[in-house]
Amino acid sequence: MSISFKLTPKFYMRLSMVLALLIWLIVSLIDVLQLLAVRSGVDLGISREIPILLYDFFYVFIIIYYRLRIKEEDGGNFVDLLWRVFATGLVTTIISLGFKLFYSSIGDSALGQNEFLRIFTHGVNTAVISIFLISTFTVWKKLILYQKSRRLVVYWNAFEALVIASIFFNITGFTLRESLVFQIVFILMAIMAIVLSGNLKWVAYLNFKQKWKAILLIVLITIYVFYFFAELYVPPSESAAWLNSIDNLFIITLFTFLLFYSVFSLLVILFNLPTSSVFERKMEEAINFQRLSQSIQTGETEEQIFDILLTSSMNAVYADAGWIEVSNEETSTQFINRNISRESINKIKEQIFSSRSRTVMKNPLSNSNSETDRVLVTLKRSNFKSVFVVPLTVQNKVSGFMYLLNEVSDGFNKEMINIINTFASQASVSIENFKLMGEAISNERYKEELDIAKRVQRALLPEVLDHDESFSIHAFTIAAAEVGGDYYDTFKLSDHKFAIVIGDVSGKGTSAAFHMSQMKGIFQSLAQMDLPADEFLFRANKALSQCLERTSFITLTYFILDTKSKKLEFSRAGHCPTLYYDKSKKAAEYFQNKGLGLGILRNDGFRKFIHVNELEFEKDDILVLYTDGISEATNAKGEEFGFDRMKTLLEKNAHYDPVMIQKIFISKLYEFCGTKDLNDDYTMVVIKFD
Repeated sequence: MSISFKLTPKFYMRLSMVLALLIWLIVSLIDVLQLLAVRSGVDLGISREIPILLYDFFYVFIIIYYRLRIKEEDGGNFVDLLWRVFATGLVTTIISLGFKLFYSSIGDSALGQNEFLRIFTHGVNTAVISIFLISTFTVWKKLILYQKSRRLVVYWNAFEALVIASIFFNITGFTLRESLVFQIVFILMAIMAIVLSGNLKWVAYLNFKQKWKAILLIVLITIYVFYFFAELYVPPSESAAWLNSIDNLFIITLFTFLLFYSVFSLLVILFNLPTSSVFERKMEEAINFQRLSQSIQTGETEEQIFDILLTSSMNAVYADAGWIEVSNEETSTQFINRNISRESINKIKEQIFSSRSRTVMKNPLSNSNSETDRVLVTLKRSNFKSVFVVPLTVQNKVSGFMYLLNEVSDGFNKEMINIINTFASQASVSIENFKLMGEAISNERYKEELDIAKRVQRALLPEVLDHDESFSIHAFTIAAAEVGGDYYDTFKLSDHKFAIVIGDVSGKGTSAAFHMSQMKGIFQSLAQMDLPADEFLFRANKALSQCLERTSFITLTYFILDTKSKKLEFSRAGHCPTLYYDKSKKAAEYFQNKGLGLGILRNDGFRKFIHVNELEFEKDDILVLYTDGISEATNAKGEEFGFDRMKTLLEKNAHYDPVMIQKIFISKLYEFCGTKDLNDDYTMVVIKFD
């Protein structure tokens, strides 16, 4: 019977550590033998280069061990990585201080003067410090290459190759003070270390609490680096001549690189502390938007919805004060105010009406009604210097105004204005849905009122889809009921980068429509952060889990389109597989990437169900995004329209533009079904790359 033996990474890890330990013992033995030889006046005939070369291989095997170990570990938690560096340094420091305490306690005794003992303790001290330096170097590599680019990988590989090559530089016998070659090579590697130390993208993913932990750990790691450097290179006496002892290019380069990256990390984290609160506030904006979206479902009154709107808006834009005034059917005025008195409100309103320092912004959901325009006014005779006035539209009528005040001039930037517009629009939708439902129950005019809600929901879908000259895009949607749960949208991330989303809420009718509006708010809030596709799905699931009913979920596919690099990054959350036509192959296929619907798994375990795919596209390639209402549409015989029929249709009509492709699809769909009475919502987005 034969026994198979598989060489796993763990085997190589253990082997490299055993070889490193064995080499260290051999070097220590050689040192002892050389000491005995000196005392006995005997020449062992061992070349100076042999113990140096052996110690160099000790470094090599330690590097191999930690390279394999870092691949085995999950490096997603940056604080845990820093904690491991700290723990390794703590153990090394305890060993080093332990030797110092030991020699201090035995003083000038015979044991304290024993040269063999000193050789052993010095060897242990040097070895554990070297292990700390190499292990920290490997962790720093993990942090630097987080969200790596091709250029960064090439640059790091060049630096790492030089570092590894420098291990054997000590065979030359050059020292830092005496050798120009040593100095030039060291300066070159120090410059490369400085450049690499600027790669700190991982810092942005720490929250406020994690950043404080990271600051503490990095400060302690920096202290370790200084202490270990002093242990190796600064003798208690003759400290002014410490440069003479620096003859190991590898070790001094590690010290330099670790110090640079520690200091850079510390400074960047300190400077990014304010952004942590901003980032967390963005998440709060998404949650506040959800509160507005679900307020009608939780039984909130109209006054409570306006109260949520004012509180959420003030928090989102750091407003110092604000109020909402709403006129009801009896023409009386209802006030909701924060941090401002009624007397001050009247004085500020007089200034608003008479001020000439105003900026008028058109309401994106209104074509011509000037009453719905947003107004930004600069105040002069008040403690408040700027005010933003937002009309509140309910059932296509202005029913009130929200006033947000700031104590500084130009206190509302473009991003703040967009957020408030989104909040106000969603509050208006919530109020309108609240009124519609009430009127439908009391007056039995459910269908008429839902027609209004349909128009409002339609306004939530973009009339113009973001794109540039590199691709054309066209969308089509129709609901099976008065309102539906299908959703699509685009967002321009930069001049050449776009986010595209298509989704389908479980169920039909008003419940699906409400959840669709929640998804729009979450998309608009998260898209502004320019997150990777997997992080977008994770945060969207976390946000939706707080507002979706237990029986509801949302399927979705999120795309990030980069027209400059001609790359498409996407993640699927249980949605229909995307249909893609490859012009070079003249054939269509479905992306079969996996994914779990949003709201099904409502904890952090959802992350492992997210898969990111990347695709490079070329001219005349086509993407067809759709909801299951199209693929699962049935005819009188119960046959589904199906994926094969859609694939064939696209291959035959790929030479048309997106508008014609969509019309052909829907025409063939109606022809297949034999009726235009829908069993489910139909939504399709067609993208063709130019």
